[in-house]
Amino acid sequence: MSVVHAPAARLSLWPAAAGRVLAGAALLGAVALLPWLTGADPARTVLRARSADQNPTAAELAAVRKQLGLDEGPFAHLAHWLGGLPRGDAGVSWVSGEPVMPQVGTALSVSLTLVLGAFVVTALVAALVCARTVFLGSRRRLRQDRAGTTAAVLAALPKFLLASVLATVCGVWWGWFPSSGWEGPQSMVLPSLALGIPSGAMLGGLLDQALPAAFHEPWARTAYAVGLPPGNIARNALRRTLPGMLPQLLPTVVALVGGAVAVEKIFNIPGLGRLALEAAVAQDLPVLQTATLALVLLGVSAGILIRALRHALLGRPLRDGALPTLHRPPLVPPRSLRWITAACSVVLIALVTAGLLRDPLQVDTAARLVAPSLEHPLGTDALGRDLLARLGHGALRTAGVALAVTVVSAVTGLLLGMAPRASAGPTEVVSTLPAVLSGLLIAGVTGPSVWGAAIAVCVVGWSPYAAQTAALLEQERASGHIAASVALGAGRTHLLRRHLLPAVLPALLRNALLRLPTAVLVLASLGFLGLGEQPPTPEWGRLLSENQPYAELAPWTVLGPAAALVVLSVLAVTGSALGREKGV
Repeated sequence: MSVVHAPAARLSLWPAAAGRVLAGAALLGAVALLPWLTGADPARTVLRARSADQNPTAAELAAVRKQLGLDEGPFAHLAHWLGGLPRGDAGVSWVSGEPVMPQVGTALSVSLTLVLGAFVVTALVAALVCARTVFLGSRRRLRQDRAGTTAAVLAALPKFLLASVLATVCGVWWGWFPSSGWEGPQSMVLPSLALGIPSGAMLGGLLDQALPAAFHEPWARTAYAVGLPPGNIARNALRRTLPGMLPQLLPTVVALVGGAVAVEKIFNIPGLGRLALEAAVAQDLPVLQTATLALVLLGVSAGILIRALRHALLGRPLRDGALPTLHRPPLVPPRSLRWITAACSVVLIALVTAGLLRDPLQVDTAARLVAPSLEHPLGTDALGRDLLARLGHGALRTAGVALAVTVVSAVTGLLLGMAPRASAGPTEVVSTLPAVLSGLLIAGVTGPSVWGAAIAVCVVGWSPYAAQTAALLEQERASGHIAASVALGAGRTHLLRRHLLPAVLPALLRNALLRLPTAVLVLASLGFLGLGEQPPTPEWGRLLSENQPYAELAPWTVLGPAAALVVLSVLAVTGSALGREKGV
């Protein structure tokens, strides 16, 4: 049978390879158009980056245009850059005049080292999050569905806020590790923790929510009955659930390389994400194009490796169509979830209601950075504005935009993931695109606005859901009951509506709810860079970003928004668990 299917397997690689090439070419073409899309004069931007000259003369601008060949247009520059790559020549930086390849190589090596440390932390945190479920499930003591509230709390921690706390406490106060710079292995400890804890909580939460159903499948009941060792049962349960979660490693790993801009800035790390952002802001095309190409190659390589690992875990049952179905019986959540959901709802409603009764824009310079009191229950910010008022007035906008972005991204990912051969390449490439770079491209067309930032997040946000959908559909199609349904005459529409979608949607929903706080924080980072929500409009993520410099002096300025974000995340996860109890 393997001989019969081998040619088909080889042929199926061509659509994915073509998709990678086309998606990569489209991304590099969009990057090449960045100076022309933004409408800003690239000569003026480059000259400001070189000398900070705010009012260059017409002669100086003409000289820069002639030197850079800007009159030739973007595609001539792109062709010239591509022509030099086979010789290892990526051109010279428009700003510094230095060769690009050594800059990108150094930044990439730093980022890969940081990713290695962050990935170790991610794996450890994920293992700790689901350790209790594995222990109880392997001994047949797990009888109730768990909502994963611990994972929701850790996943909702803003990475840049966690980085600031670690740098201040462990770096400055206690002096355990360097708080700035890149001097050796010890310099990667604190940034690895800042990056790995939220990422590990998200991946561990997905695994923790999938394991209980695996321990209730028929094979597990048979294993309990014949007295197999708990370690054997645990390994088989992990082998059963890991393949569906592995595709989430791709956006997570690549985000640690290209999306860790805030953490790299806080710890002053010369990584690839920071280099790409600085090049995009300065419109330094040779550096930006080379950094983007490095991210694309990294994403494609990681995607191929993860797909091979999935197939190795699934093994012969995937090839022979003998996998167990992903349909699982509903499990009753514990009563404590109702209390947690009710408590989170009351806290959010109380905060929003109390905040709406106050003025979020009133500035009182005599009450700057005032600690929480009866007059200001959450304190004030650096301009003397009441934080409770800003938190309450920003609730609906924050939750509404983040929810809309999450829904659009999840639906888009679901639709594209249903055509895995065509979407595999674009999924890997788009996973490499930092949201900040997407925001710069979108803002160049629409201008800076909250909905422009939302579109930018949607452009890159669908890839985790597409990867998950494609992986789960591949597993479900290889289950025995699908072959039986086809033998009985079931058509594609029937299989999709009655078998495939019901098997995929619950896991996709859990993934979306765990990623809801991430959407808030990504929108905040775009707003902080002037690409999204503009001040003085209150918004939770922006409250975190603009108050982050005062976290050491006035910690209450960030504790309120961070706590609200954590409560929203826990409410989403516990509400999802209760919804599954009622069949929603």
